[in-house]
Amino acid sequence: MNITIGIPAFNEEKNIGKVIVTLKKITNDIIVCDDGSSDLTKEIAEGLGAKVISHTKNMGYGEAIKSIFNEARKKEADILVTFDADGQHRPEDIMSLTKPIINQEAEVVIGSRFLKNETNMPKYRKIGVKVLTKVTNMSIKENLTDSQSGLRAYQKKVLQNISLTDSGMGISTEILIKSHQKEFRIVEVPIQILYGKNTSTHNPVSHGTSVLLSTIKYTSIQHPLKFYGIPAIIFLLIGMSFMIWTFQIYAEETRVVTNIVLVGIGTLLLGAVLMISAILLYSLVSVVQDKRNT
Repeated sequence: MNITIGIPAFNEEKNIGKVIVTLKKITNDIIVCDDGSSDLTKEIAEGLGAKVISHTKNMGYGEAIKSIFNEARKKEADILVTFDADGQHRPEDIMSLTKPIINQEAEVVIGSRFLKNETNMPKYRKIGVKVLTKVTNMSIKENLTDSQSGLRAYQKKVLQNISLTDSGMGISTEILIKSHQKEFRIVEVPIQILYGKNTSTHNPVSHGTSVLLSTIKYTSIQHPLKFYGIPAIIFLLIGMSFMIWTFQIYAEETRVVTNIVLVGIGTLLLGAVLMISAILLYSLVSVVQDKRNT
């Protein structure tokens, strides 16, 4: 199996050369997506023989991954490995990352920073990643330890059968949710990360927000009846309880408590809106899936 390595890069002139030179010991099939860099990232990558895809402006991590997926699909790559341009990933981890795919044990392999006992990841990032991983696990019913790792390997079938839409950091979660939906096997292997002064990190707030929004979006599409229907029933029950309470007070005291009435009407309306949304979205998703199957 031929291995293609995809590198999303934005203003990484300090690191990209060293990364590519090291990766060429593994494969010459290297794709760099220059996501609108204002430095010499593109020129350095091209000078070292990498295939460079250029965005005219900075479009985000998700768009860079999408461009890499599309190029790898065109190349009919057997395995695509995504590798960060900031120098944090170790090339020697690639072989253990691709081994489960070569042995036909998995279609998606994640390099986990938490499968080994020690990691020098900053504490605030560690907490954030673990929270996001728990949220992702709830959506895909897996027991992953590092859903946000950028070091991953994808089998050819994944490239051919998954259509990506997210433009931000949420694309990492989107891939996992859609892989789970396609019943692709997802496994993790331990890796080590090299944190240093020349390595870049994503803004933790924007990263976390992007991932959470993506998880909510794709979960609501995948399970609309559960996502909207269950809250709808809860709100409807609450609304009915408040309205019954209102009638009881009126029967006993011949007066209307405005606050109770407003809460009852508000929750009933919210429950009705959520229930209608659940039914409409479920119907729409069913129609789309039927068309795909035919």
